[in-house]
Parts: sequence; C-alpha cells; structure tokens
Amino acid sequence: MPSQKNSINPDATTPEADAATTSMLPAQNLHSHRKSRIITFSAIIMAICAFGAAAVAPLAPDAADLPVRQITEQLTLPTLAEQMQAIEERDDHYIHEESIARGDTLGSLLQRLGVDDDAADKFIRSDKTARLLIQQKPGYAVRAKTNEDGELEWLETCFAVSRDKASEVRKMVIERLPGSDTFKAVETTAPLERHIEMRTGTIASSLFAATDAAQIPDSVASQLVDMFSTNIDFRSDLRRGDHFQIEYETFWQNGQLISTGRVLAGEFNNAGHTYQAVWFDEGAGEGSYYGFDGKSMKKAFLKSPIAFTRISSGFSMRVHPISGQWKQHTGVDFAAPMGTPIRASADGVVDVAGVSGGYGNLVVLKHWNSYSTAYGHMSRFAAGMHKGVKVKQGDVIGYVGATGWATGPHLHYEFRVNNKAQDPLKIKVEQPQSLTASDMPRFHNVVADVQHCFALLRPTSPASQVALK
Repeated sequence: MPSQKNSINPDATTPEADAATTSMLPAQNLHSHRKSRIITFSAIIMAICAFGAAAVAPLAPDAADLPVRQITEQLTLPTLAEQMQAIEERDDHYIHEESIARGDTLGSLLQRLGVDDDAADKFIRSDKTARLLIQQKPGYAVRAKTNEDGELEWLETCFAVSRDKASEVRKMVIERLPGSDTFKAVETTAPLERHIEMRTGTIASSLFAATDAAQIPDSVASQLVDMFSTNIDFRSDLRRGDHFQIEYETFWQNGQLISTGRVLAGEFNNAGHTYQAVWFDEGAGEGSYYGFDGKSMKKAFLKSPIAFTRISSGFSMRVHPISGQWKQHTGVDFAAPMGTPIRASADGVVDVAGVSGGYGNLVVLKHWNSYSTAYGHMSRFAAGMHKGVKVKQGDVIGYVGATGWATGPHLHYEFRVNNKAQDPLKIKVEQPQSLTASDMPRFHNVVADVQHCFALLRPTSPASQVALK
C-alpha cells in the first residue's frame, strides 16, 4: 500500500499554527502591539466626543428674529402752578465773587456781592477781625454766600499782612450762626499754592517801565535791583537794549494772586556784560545769591545805599554850602527825593540812631573788623531802629531828608575804617567766601535747571546798546 504523505501549503494557516506563531513572538513585540490598539481606540472615543460637543453647541439667535414688545405708560406731569409753587418753596442760595475796587466803601462792596443785610453790615463795622475787610487794598478777591433775600451766610477773603519785616498771608471768614442774626469772624493762615513765574524784559526807557511791560510786580523788580546792585549801578549803567530774565515765586489762593515771594534766579545783560545769580539754600533755611560759578553775589558793601539816585557831592575838598568854608567833605552825598528809603550797605549792628549836630538824624552801623558806616540827614528812622539792633545788607534803616546842616533832601553817606572816613567808592574790602566743595554738586543741579529755562527766554538777537539819558 502506497505510503501517504502529508502535503502542506506554506501559505495556509491554522489556529494551531497561529498559536504556535504567537507563542514564538518576543514579549516586547507583543506589548507594542497591544499599546497600539489602545491608542487607536482612545483616539476614536475622543473624536466621537468632540463631534458630539460640536453637534450640541447652540448658535446665537438672529437679532431680527427676537420678539419685540411695545410698552406704553402714562406719565403724570406737574401743572405749571405746581412747578411755580415748588420754585417758590425752594430755598435758593447764591455765591458772588468781586474784587475790591479803588475807592470802595463797605456799602458799595456788599452791594456788588448781593448782600442786603443790616445785621451783617453792622457786625463788619464793629468787629475787630471783620473790619479787616474794610482795610484791604484794591485787587483782593472777596466771596460771599447769600440767600434769595440777600442775607449773608458767609463771606471770605485772603490778604497779605506785614509783621516784623515779614509778610504773611491770612484768610478771614465771617459766618452767620445758624438761625440767628449773630455773626462770628475768624482769621487764620491761608492755604496757598506756590507757583514759579518766569519773565523776560528789555530796557527801552527805564527798568521799571520794562518790568511793568513784562507784568512783573514792583516788589519783584526791587529784588532784581538788589540782586545785581553790587555789579550794576542802576543810576547810570543802564543802556537801551539791556535785557533780563527772571524766575520768582508767586502764591495763589482760589485762583487769585495773593502775594509774590523770593526771586529765585536772574540774568541781566548790561552793556554787553552778562550777570547771573541764583538763590541757593545752604541748609537750615539759610540761603544767599550766588553766581552760576558758585561765587557769592553778596559783596561786602553795596555800591549805593539808595537805589536810582545820583551823586551830588563826592569825597573831596569843597566849599561848605552853609559855612562857606573850604574843607574836606568826608562822605558821599546822594541826591534823592524826600522819603526815599535808605538801605544798610552791609550786615551790621546799630551803634547810633538819633540826632547828631550837623548830621541831623543819624544812623551809624558797626560791621565786622573795624568797618562802620554812617547815614546822615534822614527825615525819619525806620521802625525799630535803636542801638543794638542787628540789620542785614539791604534792610531799610531810614528815609532821605534834609535834617541838620542840609540845604536840600539828600543822604550823606560815610564809610569809616577805625572811625576814620574813607572814600566808599574806592575802598577795597575782602569779599565773602564762595560755596564749599560739598555744596557744589547740588548747586550745579540747581544752576543747570535755571540755565535751561533762561536759554528759552533769552532774546535771539541782541538789541542795540544805547545809553539811557
């Protein structure tokens, strides 16, 4: 019998063969195969979820398809009579603001403020504090609140007062006590806003004409003169075309200029020479003017104790106008109108303040070392002048007069060294020290700010330099 042979198809597979084959695969391949199937299944699940989310997300409705509902409501308006009655029952109040005018009386001022109140008028005239309102200079603003009948509820004003050579700004308020015709007046320190003003001007006829044209207050213009009086003789050195820049403080309250403060910096171009000065506080409130190089602007002695005057008689031999004798004139005479302020030419202490023979009313100041100065023929002394009082350079010590042996109003000014008269126009005196090295960094920062501002104000082309006559 023929032998049977098993014919095997190499491509055919059987479950047994698969099992055998699987059992023969390495363990690593088996793990990868299962991981692949898990990832595929997870991807299918996530796709189904995403499709479901997209399918159920609602779309915004079209505005044109929204329902519209019309609502009508009847409003009840008050009649004209009811409106008029409500206005009459309303308690109206009015606030007026006026400036004190030249020639104003209390009655005219209150009338412009809408005040028709006899009780208020009587109180202001009789109360010591309230009377300050009547004493104020033109230009100060006054605010008042009244009811519809003109009865005063409150009134307030701010003003500057001078006390012991210092200016202080005060606020005065007059208030009606509730439900009565009684008032009270309170004077307090006014809260002020500090502003910095910068101005420039050119000399055409005089310094004060130029400062007026530049809207610079006279008090500031006087400080400008004091600042440069040791470098510029404002009696004779000014030229047409000279120009200046200035930075100074102003103080405001409720939009009104109350007072001016210190000049902070200045620049003056005189006959082609430029003089510059800046106020610098060395600390503890002590300050002075310095040139932009840090050197003190405060010379030992002023060139002249009187601003805007002329020398009528120098330090020389002359015929005395009263005795007719030929003798040495031991001082310098400055001609000036009666009552012109006389300034201390340097820091010092009052040694004499009284009548002294031909000098008339005389003030003698003792300075450092052996220097002293004398001021004769005064019409009167400044307040508080008596022996032992300390004065600062530029302080007013008296006023020009013609007392003693004088034929007309003028100041007789003497400069003495060891009580011996010297020519004040020729004497050489050691100048004050400049700033210390430790102050210079802060000083340079101050100067840099000022120079930047002055560069913007400075004229682009210099005017012709013509002497004023």
